[in-house]
Formats: sequence, C-alpha cells, structure tokens
Amino acid sequence: MKRPSVAFCLSIVSLLLCVTPRSFGLGFRIPDQDAEATARGDAFVATADDPAAIYYNPAGITQLEGTRVLMGSYGIFLHNTVSLSDDRGSFSNSNQGLQTVPSFYFTWKPQNEPIALGLGIYTPFGFAVDYPDNTPFRTIARKGSIDYTTFNPVGAIKVTSTLSVALGATINYADAELERGISTPGDQFDFKGHGMTYGFNAGIMWDPDAMNHFGATYRGPTRVDFTGHSKIFYDSYDVPTPAGAVTVPGANFRQNADAEFNIPQSLTLGYSFRPAPDWNFEFDWDWTDWNTLNTVTLKQSSGDIALPFDWHSSSMYEFGITKKFAHKFHASVGYVYSEKSVPNETFNPAIPDSNRHIFSAGIGQHYDHVSWNIAYQFTFGPPRTIDQGTAADGVYRFDSHAITFSFGYDF
Repeated sequence: MKRPSVAFCLSIVSLLLCVTPRSFGLGFRIPDQDAEATARGDAFVATADDPAAIYYNPAGITQLEGTRVLMGSYGIFLHNTVSLSDDRGSFSNSNQGLQTVPSFYFTWKPQNEPIALGLGIYTPFGFAVDYPDNTPFRTIARKGSIDYTTFNPVGAIKVTSTLSVALGATINYADAELERGISTPGDQFDFKGHGMTYGFNAGIMWDPDAMNHFGATYRGPTRVDFTGHSKIFYDSYDVPTPAGAVTVPGANFRQNADAEFNIPQSLTLGYSFRPAPDWNFEFDWDWTDWNTLNTVTLKQSSGDIALPFDWHSSSMYEFGITKKFAHKFHASVGYVYSEKSVPNETFNPAIPDSNRHIFSAGIGQHYDHVSWNIAYQFTFGPPRTIDQGTAADGVYRFDSHAITFSFGYDF
C-alpha cells in the first residue's frame, strides 16, 4: 500500500506545478477531459474504461483493477472573427496563443472486490475571451474569463456482475473576471472575484452482454458566490459649455463587489455497441440545463449592475468509433453536434456561442502498465448573424484546432 500512496502524492505535486491557471471552453462548458474520449467525440459514458471515467461516468471505475493514475492536457487554438454591421469593421479575439486545460485521475480497486474509489482534478467549465480595446462593442464586452476547477472524490460498487453504480462529491473553486469599456478606448470597468461551492455527480453502467453496453451520468447544479472587487478607471475630459470648456476630473477607484452565478446540472446517456472485441461504436446524448442561468446581479456599494444571460438548455450529440489493432494499438474517430445555448436577444461577444460541428481523431496504445493517447480536434461554427439593434450586431464566425494527450500508469 505504501508504494501507490507515494506515487499518488508525487503525481499530485507534479500536476499542481504544471497547471496552467487559465482555462477556456467552447462557449462555456469544457467536455474534453481525456484524450481517448476526445478522439471518440467524447462518446465515452457507456465505455468509461480508463480513470477519466471519474468525469465521464464514475460507475466505470469498477472495471479498473488495482491502482491507476492518468494525467493529460487539452490545448486549443481559438479563432473567433466578428464582422460588424454597417461596415464598422472586422475584429478577432486576441487569444491566438495556445490555451490549455490539465487533468488528473486516480483510481483504486482491490482485486476481486466489488468496491472502487477514485479522485479526479479537472476543469469542467470555463471560458476566456479578449478583444482589442477599439472594438465598437467594447462597452458591452472587452475581456472575460471564468476558471472553474473541480476536486472530485468518488466511490463505486458493482451491484451485480452486469450493473455498477457510483456517487461522488465535487469541491469546486472558481475565479471570474469581467472587463468592459465605459465610453472611449482606455477607460474600463473591471470586476474580479472568486468563490467555492460544493455539489455531486453520479453514474450507472449496465453491461447485459458482450455486445451491448449502457451508461448514464449526472452532474448536479451548483451556485458560486463570487466575492471580490470592481474597479472603475477613466481619464479627465472636457465638456463644452456656453461659458467655455469645463474639465471633468478622471476617476480611479475600487470597491467591494459580489455576484451569484448558477452552474447548471447536466445529464448524459450513452449506448455502446461492440459487434466484435476489437470494435466499439458509441452514441451519447449530453444535455446541459443552461436555462437556470438567468440574470446575474453584480452587487456593489455604488449601485448594482444587471448582467442578463437568459440562456436556453442545449444538447450535444456525440458519436465515436474505436478499432483495436495488433500490438495493443487502437485508433478512434468522432463527431459532435453542439447546439447553441445563447439566444440572439441576450447575445454577448464575451461568449460568442453558436451551433458547432466538432470532428476528432486519435490513436493510442495500452501496454501492461503504461498507456498513452493523443488526439486532434477541429471545431467549426457556421456564421451566426446577430441583428438586435445593439453595438454587437454583426456576423460571428468560429473555428478552433486542438491537440490533447494523456499518459497513464497501472501499478
């Protein structure tokens, strides 16, 4: 027992030293938490046969004998282009560099015992966007990010030879930042806050025979109370009057501020069909209850600010295929159709959401004690036109390229 414990602690330390503190998401949710699953279009809830099952379906960890560790990282290059209405120009978000999200999973199951335990550390929600300061919609959105990190201990039990269930707790820490202009380039309003919240996740896996496998996983809703401060900055400016120009002094002050933010519940159902031991076809339906995200009120002593969201619940339809080859190699391809959650009426360039087509492919290998996987993902968002009579009116286009890898070790 001492050797797995020491290895586990060293892995935790390594992860914390390598974490990139800024996260992002395709819209807001980050479904890509494992390279093998991403290669399959994240259609993994009815398969869940590596330690990343803690995220995808914790009931799957009953398949994993012994002590196992899996570490990985998902890196993406985002490209969001805005062509504004009335020939006001085109702009791209300035997050052109690589953004990364790391993940870590640990599972333990005694041989021939029905109980399994696990711990996951990952980022299931987040986004970051940063536009140039001279965009015409700078008073609506200039910069925004949310980092939402989850510590997720889980326990699972094999109730029968074909049925497993699991329950876990989520301990979530979040940072948020929102920046937008006030009137002219150079001035700004900025809010920064952080908070902690608790929730749970659960899973079930049923394998009635070798060809048919079913899975379901649920993540409960949480509410983050962001506590921090807001800051207002602008230079002095002259106001013409009949008696001559009057100089209005500038301002640079900060005050305490807080806001409550609802993180939605989600449900995923999956079916895996395996006509032969070396083939795996899976289809998942992944639903997120964004309908609970309505108007967020930023509370501060100088006056509250309403931030309308009024999002709609949406689904992702995920399909993946995996083929096993000689020498323990495997290859996967996947496709996801992701529905938009943000309606036109409350569209904000800070979260340039749209319907999206997501294509992926990857390879990997499982040795006796070591495994590795690498996958490539391309996302395309068809042009979305916003025409609501606001500064954000225009055509929004999105695409991204992502590379993800993972490395696992079985003790």
